[in-house]
Amino acid sequence: MKLKTLLLLTLLTMSLQTNAQLKAVPYNDENQKLNGYGIAPANPTAETPGILILPAWRGINAHSKRVAKQLSQLGYYAFIADIYGEGNYPTNTKEAGERAGYYKSNPKLYQKRIMLAMNELIKQGASPENIVVIGYCFGGTGALEVVRAKMAVKGVVSFHGGLGKDANRENKKIKSKVLVLHGADDPYVSRQEIEAFEQEMRDGNADWQMIYYGNAVHAFTEAELGTDNSKGAAYNDIANKRSWEHLMLFLNETLNE
Repeated sequence: MKLKTLLLLTLLTMSLQTNAQLKAVPYNDENQKLNGYGIAPANPTAETPGILILPAWRGINAHSKRVAKQLSQLGYYAFIADIYGEGNYPTNTKEAGERAGYYKSNPKLYQKRIMLAMNELIKQGASPENIVVIGYCFGGTGALEVVRAKMAVKGVVSFHGGLGKDANRENKKIKSKVLVLHGADDPYVSRQEIEAFEQEMRDGNADWQMIYYGNAVHAFTEAELGTDNSKGAAYNDIANKRSWEHLMLFLNETLNE
């Protein structure tokens, strides 16, 4: 009888997790309307951690939504940030490069948009003392801007993100844990940029890791891009699976201290 009850409870929990839905969440940066997406876990508590997801340069996409759903099934609150805002979503790679480049060149504005999204994650119910920020490509750069801005988060994770910042910006002390997951053959991140990032981490006395995935180029988690490495940005199934496992290890360590 107890076994049947346990089985029913397990099936019910799995059903609740499977049926959890992403919800559109409108919010604002002054007069600019932003459109994020949030999702809650099945059985949250006041201590339930939250994961803020910063999407790639094309903005919120199918990949970032899949990640949010996976994280909610693992028991986390998740929120996908809208960096560009309504009316400013890129429709092609040229526009995406221009939009992303604008925020990279104006890090204070990027940091503000990230902070606004983090506030929405907390409003959703996530514990403000248990926040991790993860980002992909352009969003990976944003994850590093979180620690540069000294936001109150436990850690940040950059998936195939840009690592650089203006050389005139000071290297500051870094309190949050940092994990960088990088394609070893990424043509868009120079050796000079990597070395400058490593020096930034050392100067900041950071608790940091950088993991390289062999035979992986830029955007190795994005299944929609295909697998042709010669394009410079391509999906790599092995790197995608390994990077997810590294994320899981990081979350377990960082959020269970």
